[in-house]
Amino acid sequence: MRSGTISSASSGPRRKRVALVIGSGSVQCAAALGMWKVLQREGIGIDLLVGCSGGSLYASVMALGNDVGTCERLTRELWTPALTTQRDLPSLLAAVMPRLFKFDGSFGMVSDRPLMKALDRLYGDRRFEDAAIPLRIVATDLHSGRMATLSQGRVRDAVRASIAIPYIWKPWQIDGRWLLDGCVSDPLPVDVAIRESADVILAMGFESPYPKTIRSATRYAFQVNSVYTNNLLRANYAFHNLAHHAEIIPVLPNFDRPIRLFDTHEIPYVIEEGARATEAQLGHLIRALESVDA
Repeated sequence: MRSGTISSASSGPRRKRVALVIGSGSVQCAAALGMWKVLQREGIGIDLLVGCSGGSLYASVMALGNDVGTCERLTRELWTPALTTQRDLPSLLAAVMPRLFKFDGSFGMVSDRPLMKALDRLYGDRRFEDAAIPLRIVATDLHSGRMATLSQGRVRDAVRASIAIPYIWKPWQIDGRWLLDGCVSDPLPVDVAIRESADVILAMGFESPYPKTIRSATRYAFQVNSVYTNNLLRANYAFHNLAHHAEIIPVLPNFDRPIRLFDTHEIPYVIEEGARATEAQLGHLIRALESVDA
């Protein structure tokens, strides 16, 4: 069995540390559960979970010790169209009349009250320290534009920051910093796993789907978000793949149809494709794990 505790120097070669990075992709991120099924079957343990944007939902529920079925149920219950039906009227008024309504430097068209209720049900007061597997969640500092890697505090707050889609939900404040969607700085943050000294990095990334039509301000925001996210994903992954300091294995599910933001009915299919994509890279992964370092 390949999972377990790291061996000491006296007992043989050190077991390589495996990190799973789940990039942004909303419902597509459920593919990570398909990967997890394959890894569990093969006895391959995960030593670090990194989540960005939609990927933070799956990374966090996995890290907190839930099984695959529970992860699927919890994320399906959370991620519904009801999250975006209530407008944030104070924020909209402040954007139009900033002096009168005291614009505070953050903006979102959609009220986050339904989202916060859903996150509270999912996470409660659970903290990073409660995770069964070390967890890192990526967001973006609104003012500096830099990546913010969160590893302590309430998991709910970190996920709320990481999924703060620009123009849709307001940024979220943590320790005095306004944080927004992690995909703004890096849709597939493999560099976090590199900095954490992972030996083998499973990088599961997705291109953001485009709306069928652009007939509202929210759909326009989703379209713009998808354009820059997809371009950033390609550029950043190409850079890290060239300048990496660890074995980076891309696991990129190939969907035969668009998987849109709230297509939770597609989750079983998405999980299946995640497993299929993992199977395609399984030989490479096993060879990487079994190669011996001095």
